[in-house]
Amino acid sequence: MEIVYSNNKVYSQCTSFKAAKKLFGGQESLAISLLARINAIENALNIKDIIVQKPFRFHQLNYFKGSSETYFAIDVKTIREPWRLILRPLDNDKQPFIPCHIDEVAEIVEIVEIREVSNHYE
Repeated sequence: MEIVYSNNKVYSQCTSFKAAKKLFGGQESLAISLLARINAIENALNIKDIIVQKPFRFHQLNYFKGSSETYFAIDVKTIREPWRLILRPLDNDKQPFIPCHIDEVAEIVEIVEIREVSNHYE
């Protein structure tokens, strides 16, 4: 799958071990896990390949910072960690599906936008 990053900061956090480690306050295991999640997304054929991975715990966010668009999250490491990778599926024109019924589009989504790496409890 293709990944589009919302900004350069998110791109750096998701592609640089040093930046990821800094984001997680020096926790190498979280940085390694984040880079592994990004690698898994890049190697997936479509978003359904990510949805079916139980350890990722793919789930819809009911509310994301006042946005009316549909966002999803996967755990960076485990459910016990507060860190989530916030993403949304995009169509072939790199536009979000509105409305986004993930069950209907999962097999055709080959592009995702990574919005942010977020501490769920902040």
